[in-house]
Amino acid sequence: MAQLRIALAQVGPTVGDLQGNAELVIAWSRRAAEAGAHLAVFPEMALTGYPVEDLVLRKSFVDASIETLEATARRLRDEGLGELAVVVGYVDRRSDVRHRVGQPSGAPLDAAALLHRGEVIVRTAKHHLPNYGVFDEYRYFIRGDRLPVVRLHGVDVAIAVCEDLWQDGGPVAVTREAGAALLVVPNASPYERFKDDVRLELCARRAREAGAALAYVNMVGGQDELVFDGDSLIVSASGELLARGAAFTEDLLVADLELPAAASPFTPGQTSVDAHDGSVMTIDRHLVSAEPLAPYEPAAPPRAEPLDDCAEVYGALVLGVRDYVRKNGFESVILGLSGGVDSALVATIAMDAIGAENVHAVLMPSRYSSDHSITDAEELVKRQGINARTVPIRDIVEAYEADLDLHGLAAENLQARVRGNILMGLSNEHGHLVLTTGNKSELATGYSTLYGDSAGGFGPIKDVPKTLVFKLCEWRNERAGSAPQPIPRNIIDKPPSAELRPGQRDTDSLPEYDVLDALLDDYVEKDLGHDALIAAGHDADLVDRVIRMVDRAEYKRRQYPPGPKISPKNFGRDRRLPITNAWREPSARP
Repeated sequence: MAQLRIALAQVGPTVGDLQGNAELVIAWSRRAAEAGAHLAVFPEMALTGYPVEDLVLRKSFVDASIETLEATARRLRDEGLGELAVVVGYVDRRSDVRHRVGQPSGAPLDAAALLHRGEVIVRTAKHHLPNYGVFDEYRYFIRGDRLPVVRLHGVDVAIAVCEDLWQDGGPVAVTREAGAALLVVPNASPYERFKDDVRLELCARRAREAGAALAYVNMVGGQDELVFDGDSLIVSASGELLARGAAFTEDLLVADLELPAAASPFTPGQTSVDAHDGSVMTIDRHLVSAEPLAPYEPAAPPRAEPLDDCAEVYGALVLGVRDYVRKNGFESVILGLSGGVDSALVATIAMDAIGAENVHAVLMPSRYSSDHSITDAEELVKRQGINARTVPIRDIVEAYEADLDLHGLAAENLQARVRGNILMGLSNEHGHLVLTTGNKSELATGYSTLYGDSAGGFGPIKDVPKTLVFKLCEWRNERAGSAPQPIPRNIIDKPPSAELRPGQRDTDSLPEYDVLDALLDDYVEKDLGHDALIAAGHDADLVDRVIRMVDRAEYKRRQYPPGPKISPKNFGRDRRLPITNAWREPSARP
């Protein structure tokens, strides 16, 4: 057996900031070297950020990515880090592919390279291109067709990229053919609820299939709607968990591995093999160092404990808000604080993300605002220490009504639109990012006001169903320990209401949320049709009613700001339905 100390650099690059991302690679490579690592592995497309979307169709961007990779290799050498082997993701191109209709312009590659002693030793690219959910990689990339195997300190190390683990055949099968002892996999795998258990099981299964230990390093950080949760891990060839990184934070996961030494003398060259997925791949062998390391005392590997469901979701929301604010150049946020549970949760998330001093709340009571809603909002401000001001809207609304003669729903929505105008005005004046406070249940059913409570720059809980909003509030209060609970009890306990007319309750327009959210989960996330929803146990009349509400609200959702994705199917990148759409589920026709 041979030894190898590996460092998985779980970092958060920024899309398009090639120079800043290169600095990140240098800094964390230095940390890996100081920890005595022999191999450092960075996430998928760490030099460019991920996903870069249509940037990869620009020649200038791909050129800059390749140049940054080569410059980073030289800098590692010049700064005394050249002996550390570094695997890093970037964007490359296939120069031997002629462009034709149906292929992305410039033949970009979702690539990874190994850097050593100032040189790019080997380049490879993702073989399996995902084209589902949030991924559009057939639009952007040409697939790779080789598996690099690098002999490092007497150990054969193979490199694959992200989706290559999720599909049968391809690099995992070829790793076994190549006889590699370690498969390293750079990833940019977005967070979804309950995905960490799926990842661990997947990595264990693929390690057994490859007959090799597997090191999975994942990106961390927010990028528009996506949140990358880290949770990097290493498993043995038998699938046993050896080490695990923290979730939702940058981390350097360092572990000493006992691996089979290469059994035969090194022979450079390329060998074509059946990839067992209908394709042929080339094993591309390179030598870095043939001799195993002298034996040393291994350190105990870290193994972070998995988070519970609410801790995961809350961590994703906080990270998503923090990075959206930071990466887009904002220093502060502003939101309307109504005394309701949704705005209370958004304020709390913002406080945890960027600090209470950078959160600005505006209390905008109307003639229908209850006394307890005002005092509840004031109590939350006091507990959290956020900035707040009160702007009563009664006179403003009455000035509109004097000229417009609005009634019913139009009059109710006017109040929301006045509040939206106030928030946007203060945003323009002071440079705050406006946070919307709508939840997924409201977005699904259209229970929001266009250009009113839907107006803003980022929606922290747009993918959070109402029932989960309550759970997250309870969870965050429980985490307060000896400190005051950030969300007053009355905000959680009182019946939800938009307070746009006397005595209004959400249940005047919507079913009870526990019933509604179960139905929405089946219709929106599982794509069950009318008959299947009834077969699943939902009330037939309610199915008709909810389907109509969801289908009619598509135009509203399309105009809602982005927000962190936490579910398997969010409103945004995941769920793409036409706005102009005459299809109705058969029993749900008007």
